[in-house]
Amino acid sequence: MPALSSGPAVAFDRVGKRYGDAAAIDDVSLTIDAGMFVALVGASGSGKSTLLKTVNRLVTPDSGHVTLNGNDVAADPAPALRRRIGYVFQDVGLFPHMSVGENIALPLRLAGTPDAARAETMLDLVELPRTMAARMPAELSGGQRQRVGVARALVTRPGLLLMDEPFGALDPVTRESLAGAVRRLHDELRLTTIMVTHDMAEALLLAMRVVVMAAGRVVADASPATLLAGGGGAAAQALVAVPRTQAARLAALTP
Repeated sequence: MPALSSGPAVAFDRVGKRYGDAAAIDDVSLTIDAGMFVALVGASGSGKSTLLKTVNRLVTPDSGHVTLNGNDVAADPAPALRRRIGYVFQDVGLFPHMSVGENIALPLRLAGTPDAARAETMLDLVELPRTMAARMPAELSGGQRQRVGVARALVTRPGLLLMDEPFGALDPVTRESLAGAVRRLHDELRLTTIMVTHDMAEALLLAMRVVVMAAGRVVADASPATLLAGGGGAAAQALVAVPRTQAARLAALTP
């Protein structure tokens, strides 16, 4: 399969979203360059998933603008926009009455360009056997279903991949394996990837840049190296301290 194009730059310009009296996103401005792997981290309710969903218009901001490669995401119909963006989320959302191959090929069929052969190629990409195309989702493990979800997200060859807690429901071994596969795909296909996670260790290991959110605002934006060196401010360092503390506790158990 040929390499995909480098992803479009994503820009948030004073984006805000409220639910009643609560601000889910509070005046966020942020630019993500093409080719970056960015992790959005923060506690539950910090606004990270809401911000992610403004990119593919699953959430409509009350104020500000979101652009892809300089074009306002609101300029095109939402279905057309979403066909240009890969989206992976925790619950996968495979259709139980459709085979694995049919699930992967669905975005192509909706776009009017059905291509069953490409579905099999996508299985190669996510390191699943092509024979799995004939299986039903219920026959797969959680990790296999999530790999199928990644294949479906990339089948239209988007430049931008959005991931919302994609590994949260997986066991640790499967989670580690799939996370590594996603980073490999990001590099090989020259994607722009934005991943929401509450796991700071995961963000530090996978991302090129970590954006920390709290109460709907960006409170830190730095490289993993900068954060590990003590940068990013108090909120970021509180998150970095968690995997460090866990590592120290494990080290103390060593006989």
